Amino acid sequence: MGMGNFIFFVLIVVYGGGVWKFWNGFGRTNFNPTLSNRIGLALLWPALFITNQSYRRNFRKALKG
Repeated sequence: MGMGNFIFFVLIVVYGGGVWKFWNGFGRTNFNPTLSNRIGLALLWPALFITNQSYRRNFRKALKG
């Protein structure tokens, strides 16, 4: 396995872990608890985390627990 493949694998694991943790902690956030919100916000977490301060606060709330 080359270094590029290893980095890609690590990024996939980190992304999947973020989706999983946010999904499970969604109830601790201030977001409207609809299924579409939950899916969209969980799948888009890297971009939203980088660009949105309010999302970052809620993401951290979701991870606690």
